Amino acid sequence: MKSAYELAMERLQASDPDSATPLTPEQKAALAEIDRIYQGKIAEREIFLKQQLDATLAASNWEEAGKIKKQLAAEKARIAEEKDNEKQRLRRSFSPGRS
Repeated sequence: MKSAYELAMERLQASDPDSATPLTPEQKAALAEIDRIYQGKIAEREIFLKQQLDATLAASNWEEAGKIKKQLAAEKARIAEEKDNEKQRLRRSFSPGRS
């Protein structure tokens, strides 16, 4: 008998047979480049907002510091989502016959 995990993996494989195709070195490099670009974007926003946060904390403005922390978390999540969307778009372009 197969476990629930094995059955779920079979269903997943059946729903997207291209997902298990190995990537070429060029495809891996393209995906790594996307990771590098978006890591840079996140670092840029962290540096900018952490400077603002430090200044706000030095001025003991706790309410504004909380807003900046929320903004930083939201921007990191937004950039991570953009990265995932870009990688998905690129993966779809790898698969022949799919758009």
